[in-house]
Formats: sequence, C-alpha cells, structure tokens
Amino acid sequence: QVQLVESGGGQVQAGGSLKLSCAASGTIFSINRMGWYRQAPGKRRELVASITSGGSTNYADSVKGRFTISIDNTKNTVYLQMNSLKPEDTAVYYCNADIVRTLPRLQYNYWGQGTQVTVSS
Repeated sequence: QVQLVESGGGQVQAGGSLKLSCAASGTIFSINRMGWYRQAPGKRRELVASITSGGSTNYADSVKGRFTISIDNTKNTVYLQMNSLKPEDTAVYYCNADIVRTLPRLQYNYWGQGTQVTVSS
C-alpha cells in the first residue's frame, strides 16, 4: 500500500504565505514525480506545480514567481512554498505522485486526500 499525507493548509490573508507538505509512505521502490494540484469550487482540478526526482520543475503560469516546489528524496516528501497569496489561490490542494512500488515493480499514480487553503482579501 502507498499513502500520501498532506499537511500545512489553512487560512491566511492576501499577501501572506503558507507551506504545504506531502509525505509518501508504504511499499515504495522509487518516486519519479510529485506534484500539487488544486480545485476551487465549481472549477476543474488544475496543475499547480510538479517536480521530478531529479529536480526538474513545472509551474502553472498563475503561480510562477510566487510558489516554489521542492522535494526531499530521502523523506519521500514534496513541499509547496506559497508566497504572496491571492484570494484566487483559494482551493483544495491535492498532492499527486508517480510512484514505483516494490512489488510489483510497476509505476502507479496516487492522490492525497486534499488540504484546504483559504486566502481572504
């Protein structure tokens, strides 16, 4: 079994900062990619940022320059530092990962349970 456990969500005023964490645990052989998605009420889930185990990153245009994704491969944990938050960043943030399990040695895609981020104006 593999689990993704997120933490760090909450409520903050516009211009503030939050840091999300997502730890993967279970029968993990390797992690190829981890990322963060978000879904606001009435909207589709969208990619916020992703990072490979080698450190290559990808950001949505709306968060470039404000959010930073990082990964600690020794802890199987991905972080999302969110600065200069805006009310439009309000959403449920979901962790996502491409994980190769020990047995069978296959890659699967996993989602976390989501954490609420609310930015007030």
